[in-house]
Amino acid sequence: MEKVVLIKYGELTTKKGNRKFFINTLYQNLQKKLNNLHVKISRDISRMYIEFEENELDVVLEKMNQVFGIHTYQVASKIPTNIEEIEKNIIELMKDKTGTFKVDTKRSDKKFPVQSTEFSRQMGGVILKNNSSLSVDVHNPDTTLFIEILERFTYLYTDTFYGLGGYPVGTQPRGMLMLSGGIDSPVAGYLSLKRGIKIEAVYFEAIPHTSIEARNKVIDLCKKLSCYAEKINLHIIPFTEIQEAIYKECNLEYCITIMRRMMYRIMEQMAKRHKALAIINGESIGQVASQTLTSMNVINSVTSMPVIRPVACLDKLEIIDLAKKIDTYDISILPYEDCCTVFVPKHPVINPSLQECLENEKKFDYEAMIQNVLKNVDTIVIQENMENTYQDLL
Repeated sequence: MEKVVLIKYGELTTKKGNRKFFINTLYQNLQKKLNNLHVKISRDISRMYIEFEENELDVVLEKMNQVFGIHTYQVASKIPTNIEEIEKNIIELMKDKTGTFKVDTKRSDKKFPVQSTEFSRQMGGVILKNNSSLSVDVHNPDTTLFIEILERFTYLYTDTFYGLGGYPVGTQPRGMLMLSGGIDSPVAGYLSLKRGIKIEAVYFEAIPHTSIEARNKVIDLCKKLSCYAEKINLHIIPFTEIQEAIYKECNLEYCITIMRRMMYRIMEQMAKRHKALAIINGESIGQVASQTLTSMNVINSVTSMPVIRPVACLDKLEIIDLAKKIDTYDISILPYEDCCTVFVPKHPVINPSLQECLENEKKFDYEAMIQNVLKNVDTIVIQENMENTYQDLL
């Protein structure tokens, strides 16, 4: 019997006039993801089908589980639609099953001569006749055999698996992700990808105060995120001059707030340069001084661009659970500080005054510094399974 993966769209089915766009984007993303495998992908308005070589099934499923837009999927037997073929194949499919079972038939082809409920009963009888280890339980069975009858083919399967859900990457425009070496921002990037947003990553470094190891840590985090996207551009921002000026000229307790305001100014320019429509970061409300609502308001005032905070209402343990799920946690906890942590004052202000920020910012020519930074951005392209380090890629 031929095997095929059946994919159900889930949230994509809530779309109306533009459903075709979402389905086509998922189709293209799957084609790119499975490009090196011997597969054939087809689609219709309600489902996608992947034909594969049996020895590649595990790899196909592994890669499918990195593609957003898939609600559920089944590995099904595809057979001709006739009763003898169906009987023969369900006997084979159920021969090693034990415990209780039921049969669930969906008859899409209304020309098929037996109605769904009656056909389930008939096939249940065939199974009982050929497997004495099974008994019927229609309410809470150990195994459910699904029979989907179409005009030319019938699909048989017993197990349903959940995909990542969300929207296919590329169904939303680009967003610029502030990617530090911490736990939160990679999770924010993952959740943004799940909503279909193409992301580009921006890393602020302050050599020599931050290290090459911190830089390579961010590259490794980008590699993990690139599993869910075709590729991610990583922009390295040389932030040393601005950061040193802040700590030299500004009130110490305001340094973090002003530093974040500078970052947001740079992010807005980077977004415009790369035609992105939003800034994305890993801020979680109240987690640190710069993430109180007062601080966010003061920091946000330097940009009119939307700022998306996917983990804003999650607690730290929830964020850690997600980081472990996407395999970024062990990288994020490596002891290499980024520029957001290397100069943290003992008592940063938690309820900053906008006027105080403006007064401090008059003490140095940050606008000229920002323009200089934007002229010296390094950009590298990060792809899944890439082994190069930062130095190799420049």
